[in-house]
Amino acid sequence: MDVPTRVPPQPGDTRVPLDGGGLTLPALIRLADGTAVPAVDPGALDRVRRARETADRLAATGRWYGRGTGVGAHRSVAVDPAEETAHGLRLLRSHAGGAGPPLPARTVRAMLAIRANQLLAGGSGIHPSFVTALTDALRLGVHPAVNEYGGVGTGDLTALAQTGLTLLGERPWLTPDDPTTPPRADGTVPVGERAGAGPGAGPASGGVGTAERATVGPGGVLEEPPGGGVLSGERPPSGAGPLGGVGVGAEQAAQTAADLTGTVDGVHVGEARPRGVGEARPRRVGEGDRAAGALPAPVTLRAGDALALLSSNALALAQAALAGHGTELLLRATHVVAALSLAAVSGSPEAYAAPVHALRPYPGPARAAAEVRRLLGLPDDPATDVDNELPAAGRRIQDPYGFRAFPQVHGAALEASAALRRIVETEVNCPSENPVLTPDGHLYHHGGFFAAPLALALDGLNLALLKTAQLSAARLSALSRPDLTGLPAFLATGPAGSSGTMILEYTANSALAELRSSAAAPASAGHAVLSHGLEEAAGFAGQAARQTERARAAYATVLACELVSAVRALRLHPAPPALPALTLAAAVLPTGLEDRPLTGDIETATALLPRLAEL
Repeated sequence: MDVPTRVPPQPGDTRVPLDGGGLTLPALIRLADGTAVPAVDPGALDRVRRARETADRLAATGRWYGRGTGVGAHRSVAVDPAEETAHGLRLLRSHAGGAGPPLPARTVRAMLAIRANQLLAGGSGIHPSFVTALTDALRLGVHPAVNEYGGVGTGDLTALAQTGLTLLGERPWLTPDDPTTPPRADGTVPVGERAGAGPGAGPASGGVGTAERATVGPGGVLEEPPGGGVLSGERPPSGAGPLGGVGVGAEQAAQTAADLTGTVDGVHVGEARPRGVGEARPRRVGEGDRAAGALPAPVTLRAGDALALLSSNALALAQAALAGHGTELLLRATHVVAALSLAAVSGSPEAYAAPVHALRPYPGPARAAAEVRRLLGLPDDPATDVDNELPAAGRRIQDPYGFRAFPQVHGAALEASAALRRIVETEVNCPSENPVLTPDGHLYHHGGFFAAPLALALDGLNLALLKTAQLSAARLSALSRPDLTGLPAFLATGPAGSSGTMILEYTANSALAELRSSAAAPASAGHAVLSHGLEEAAGFAGQAARQTERARAAYATVLACELVSAVRALRLHPAPPALPALTLAAAVLPTGLEDRPLTGDIETATALLPRLAEL
């Protein structure tokens, strides 16, 4: 099983090479977060130029789907060679029919990075100027307006058509906090509506209200309304990003706990800001930005460019990469939370013994067990160690499934996560265009764009995540039982009848129900018959990726509830174990044990999970 790389970028390392073959998931996340800029490999760009020359030569000798013909059910309709460029423009305009909520800047940036890297593989025959414009957009911190609905796992046609029209200058570029509502039919863009806020949400800081509208001027840029400037993003400094990693020593844990205050991904944690996040600085997007070089120069469309750009699942891959990366972090954090719970119930280390997992050599369970042993300072074989800090032998012969079967269940989730990463990193580094040019200069029409492997991997991860979340909820319930912890019921310390952490079971199971609904109907089981029956199936990878993101968010809540209870239980122990994870968590989570609202505890615990993942 692949083990995710944890090596952080070196200080000052702000470039991610794009060469069509070496883009990793961590590097893609840095581009999506805006903490790095792309650096296009000159050799790869030359490969794109050579492929373009080959494409022009082959297109002159026969029909090329989507260039010399229509698309879909119109595949046999010939296009006059003199009309191929105009045909491409009509293709982009007609396919830019996405709908639904506008996507966050982070998702669209990931899509741009993926599509640029795929094109650098040299299989599309597109003009190199498109690669340059895509990477310029990433470097300049702008992105197109893209709607959520449109793809069915056989190419993200609507999203990439909207991107293509933006590259040509027909649609506006946006900054991360700009209103992401696409232009209306009359060419105007509502101002003052942030993504997800909806109409009537009121003006954002430094901007104008929803009653004022910006128009799309020449070149597709936003023009100021009469009453004020178009909103821009409040962009953090280039070094801002997710909270950094921590070491495993107690002193480092205590120090990083002191830094863990502020707002993390919209979650309030404390009074101060997290490290590296500065004040927002508004910026305008308009005509002056184009003149000053703050927007990509409009690209000239040529014959064959349109379908070459559209023929990709770049958006579904972006959504899968972001959801998969976030899930990967939670799965690593789960080792820490489960270890704390095991310590809180003085659980048996036998279920985690290396000799047990050597008998059934699955890599996932072996890794899950090894991580818990490492975090608790357990020997590989507790049967041979007389100084074991967890006195299981004196308590129980064996523990409930939440503890005893954790390596097996969580190990399956680790393997599903690794499988998704392999597929994402494969797909973002190879050409999938139809038709596709091979390195030896031949053209093939094919179905490589059908995203069945991606959708199946996402569905598999969703199911595996549900199983490990169910065990987290089971451990949460176990932490409330005096017969398992030796502590008061529900870890309550107040007068008789106090509820303590009782409500956390309800909150966790509410989130678990959301997770279950995301996994219960695999997206890959969907079916569609499109374009007069020519395309009689679909992969539905984008839908699966959105399900994974919902499952990830729900799982974070379940895990946070367990963390709050585990830390409280260990605080109530007469002699809490000296564990770096406990030092970190206890320094951040509220200390009051009286009956009180626990929403803030859950939010703080949720924000802490990425830090625990680095232990």
